[in-house]
Amino acid sequence: MNRPSEKIGIVAVSRDCFPESLSVNRRANLMKALRTRHPKLDVYECPICIVESELHMVQALDDIKKAGCNALVVYLGNFGPEISETLLAKHFDGPKMFIAAAEESGQYLQDNRGDAYCGMLNASYNLKLRGVKAYIPEYPVGDADDCADMIAQFAPIARTIIALNNLKIISFGPRPLNFLACNAPIHQLYQLGVEIEENSELDLFEAYNKHANDPRIAEVVADMEQELGKGNKKPEILEKLACYELTLKDWIEEHKGYREYVAIAGKCWPAFQTQFGFVPCYVNSRLTKQGIPVSCEVDIYGCLSEYIGAVISEDAVTLLDINNTVPKDLYSEDIQDKYNYLLQDTFMGFHCGNTPSNKLAFCEMKYQKIMARSLPVEVTNGTLEGDIVPGEITFYRLQSTSDSKLRAYIAEGEVLPVATRSFGSIGVFAIKEMGRFYRHVLIEKNFPHHGAVAFGHYGKTLYEVFKYIGVPVEEIGYNRPAGDRYPTENPFE
Repeated sequence: MNRPSEKIGIVAVSRDCFPESLSVNRRANLMKALRTRHPKLDVYECPICIVESELHMVQALDDIKKAGCNALVVYLGNFGPEISETLLAKHFDGPKMFIAAAEESGQYLQDNRGDAYCGMLNASYNLKLRGVKAYIPEYPVGDADDCADMIAQFAPIARTIIALNNLKIISFGPRPLNFLACNAPIHQLYQLGVEIEENSELDLFEAYNKHANDPRIAEVVADMEQELGKGNKKPEILEKLACYELTLKDWIEEHKGYREYVAIAGKCWPAFQTQFGFVPCYVNSRLTKQGIPVSCEVDIYGCLSEYIGAVISEDAVTLLDINNTVPKDLYSEDIQDKYNYLLQDTFMGFHCGNTPSNKLAFCEMKYQKIMARSLPVEVTNGTLEGDIVPGEITFYRLQSTSDSKLRAYIAEGEVLPVATRSFGSIGVFAIKEMGRFYRHVLIEKNFPHHGAVAFGHYGKTLYEVFKYIGVPVEEIGYNRPAGDRYPTENPFE
């Protein structure tokens, strides 16, 4: 599915003037809680030693590497050795987390008090001194059950960091005219550990033509027919679409190089449809459903955002325009008095036809209505249209500004079970205080019209991922609740 699996190594540490047995016993209780509460997590208990010294640190580091761990949890069973534990994090090549043990009982505060609450402060100070990034939960001190839950919350964060460090984005062509908003300064991609390969759409067209008689086309067409079912309204275009899908998949295999994971920022207009003879929306939706996000209009940071959401949610995602308002008559008929949202809390998220079929309440193969206003319909076939499935969503985006600074936003909400009465892949979205968020985050911070959509509430994990990869917290926008004023909001409103 084009994403990694995380194997988390758990290393307990102990300060030598505290009883080592505290860390030994508390680690054992933690592992028991993990097996009970989160049995699907792949965790490894480092048995070599409790880290008390720099030499212990070297032994533990070697052990978790040999065990194949790609993520690290440093567990303070007591106060902890601030130097050795942070050196362990420094020399581990992968995402890391620090948590600490709470005291178990008032009966043990004489000889078995661990003081990890205090030790966590020194650990954080030493991490900063050494310039080491580590995830520290909102409240990083707890008993075995609490710490097991913290590790479970760390897992998707770790998985995403691992994925970004092994990701290549493949792009085709420059952005269409008048799409400067989807700017893509690539400097920050390299800072995130992401590689990028930029290609001409002419190269893609050549590769597509070479696949004209590919014997695999019939098999892909049959799969498309099965997926579309009664929605297969354009059967005449399926062979071309299948040929294009094979072209992209072969390109990925031939060009991903040493990288393990791939996402695509594709060209889709204005010359694409006249030269290829179709629009690529349906193929984009199929690849995204298979775990290879494909963004529209060469939106590189939209593609990156989609991929982050796919890794976190372990599910399909989509990329939509924050497109149009909900008309007042539709709101009054289908939303007002039925759902707890104001008119300005609602909007329609739309794209031509790139949303995976399993994220649509119904779907049909159609043509691109906007392009067909100026082109023959037959060259605009290839969109997957339908209303987006109702349920919880997270609307978000990671962006590099024109001067190469990272910025992001996150807003949790839902797709309402309301008929859109429109075309394309589209849904009626509802996000609390969307009107203010639209003005004072999306407009004020110059975000483009494309937003990534994850199907579920993943705001907490996205926020921690964005912090970990270096987005300044003041540059992570969110939909503030009523009464919490944005800095640019008029106080006299």
